[in-house]
Amino acid sequence: MARRFSLLFLLSALAFAQTPAEQPAPYALGPGDKILIHVADAEEFSGFGQRPLIIEQNGEINLPLIGRLQAGGRAIGQLETEIVTRLRKYLHQPQVTVSIVEFQSRPVSVFGAVDRPGVVQLEGPKTLWEAISLAGGLKHEVGDTIRITRRLDQGSIPLPNARFDETGRYMIADVDVRSVMEMTNPEQNILVMPHDVVSVSRANIVYVVGDVNRAGGFVTNGKLSVLQALSLAGGPEPNASTKDARILRLQEGSEARLQIAVNLKKILRGEAEDPAMRPDDILFVPHSGWKDFGTRALAASLGVASGIAIYRVGIDRR
Repeated sequence: MARRFSLLFLLSALAFAQTPAEQPAPYALGPGDKILIHVADAEEFSGFGQRPLIIEQNGEINLPLIGRLQAGGRAIGQLETEIVTRLRKYLHQPQVTVSIVEFQSRPVSVFGAVDRPGVVQLEGPKTLWEAISLAGGLKHEVGDTIRITRRLDQGSIPLPNARFDETGRYMIADVDVRSVMEMTNPEQNILVMPHDVVSVSRANIVYVVGDVNRAGGFVTNGKLSVLQALSLAGGPEPNASTKDARILRLQEGSEARLQIAVNLKKILRGEAEDPAMRPDDILFVPHSGWKDFGTRALAASLGVASGIAIYRVGIDRR
């Protein structure tokens, strides 16, 4: 049964906002992070807390008296403990606070059916949903899967279907969009890592507008024929001119649409072939009083299609 897509988006937001898959692990410091180190009641130790330190590419920092120590890969609490241990040579009970002034560059590429595809920068631990949200969130034509590709130096992907790619240099795993949006598998909302590539698949979406019972856009990963699309739209209204329907199809490499005449009356009688619809097709069913099938029909159809409801439907994949 068709379901309003806007409701699924609301449910998905609640799923991730209220029931995260896992508690984020403590942030691991890395090269490029700027940190500030403060030692309480120890002004005599010049150099501490006066200026931010940038963690070097090898993960080390250089501190007065202490010398060089490893900060990269450690949580803030672990670094504080290490500094306290080394300062005990000079102070009885040193109190050390480490704070992050600026996070390192943590790029994640998000592509596919998102509103603003491209590279997003993460500040601190972020889940898959948070990364997608930084890219503007999912679009209506989102498909079934979100694929995550991760470099081996960033560790494994904590999903059962994680596997190596053909080159052996990356791990890939797929997340099921629908199960996550319906809150059945929130554990798939994993933490993303720097340099991850998140690819959100696109589904087919076709539009049925005009003199039909339920104009809308219908998202499916299967193939739809004209009659299937018309059925999803609740069929034609009594005064529809079914013999004068049109498919408005995008021309390759252009925003212009080609008009294809479709005689629904003959198709419904089995006297004509039921053609397949392509992604982004608009099936326009005019009213019997409609006379102009040129520019007027095209403009009206595009205007209606831009503001109609979007539904997700289940169609057998073949």
